[in-house]
Amino acid sequence: MTGLEGSLWRVGHGREIELGRRSAIMAIINVTPDSFSDGGRFDTVDAAVEHALQAVSDGAAIVDIGGESTRPGAAPVSPSEEQARVLPVIEALRGRTEALISIDTYRAETARLAVGAGAHIVNDVSGLQKDAGVADLAAATGAGLCIMHTGRDRVKLADVIADQVHFLERSLAIAAAAGVNSDRIVLDPGFGFAKETAEENMELMARFSELLRFGLPLLAGTSRKRFLGAVTGREAAERDAATAATSVLLRLQGAAVFRVHNVAINRDALDIADAMLNARQEFERKRPT
Repeated sequence: MTGLEGSLWRVGHGREIELGRRSAIMAIINVTPDSFSDGGRFDTVDAAVEHALQAVSDGAAIVDIGGESTRPGAAPVSPSEEQARVLPVIEALRGRTEALISIDTYRAETARLAVGAGAHIVNDVSGLQKDAGVADLAAATGAGLCIMHTGRDRVKLADVIADQVHFLERSLAIAAAAGVNSDRIVLDPGFGFAKETAEENMELMARFSELLRFGLPLLAGTSRKRFLGAVTGREAAERDAATAATSVLLRLQGAAVFRVHNVAINRDALDIADAMLNARQEFERKRPT
């Protein structure tokens, strides 16, 4: 179906999630005043927790808690400020949901504190290449890792897939050197992260299945991104239908996890994609050879 049927993503605190017959949704919970789509809406502990619980009710298997905007041009925050934003949310959620909790950070110290507070996954938008201590932390705690490709702060290769391979192979070498098992890792090609044009992002979408070469589950993070606005003409808050369309298209190419703002519309869209893929698999199983 996806090339990864029945694979288990093993994460922190003895948990795991099956990635196969049903796509998994990771809900974006921005505890920030300046994120590109929903900055300021959920920047208190109570608002963030309630938003996360609603996302779980809508079908999210994972909630991804972030305390620093990664939009282009966003002002960096100090580690202490990031931690003050995210840790109380993680601590509150730990006792109120069985959903997996992810911390969106590239800092090892924030990751360490977040895992100690109850997070199961570290989602590193730098692909372990800003702070290799994130890999050490994951190895020591058994936390799951999302390793994202980015083209920021470096010269990219001209071919979109060649650059993915070049960057992610280095990230995977860092993880391996730290002792992170491959069943702890999901890869994210980083739509929008220094993919400056709609054409570049669309080529990455069109060739997404080539990333199955790594033999690891793939995460798709297209939600409300600028390239969707370039195609549809819609502002960020109006891009959920376009996001759901990309989720379906990427599911058909092998994506297993989907990081989104609007869980409900993507859950419905992905349920249809999953049903079709399972029907296709059943047809292939029954078809005479």
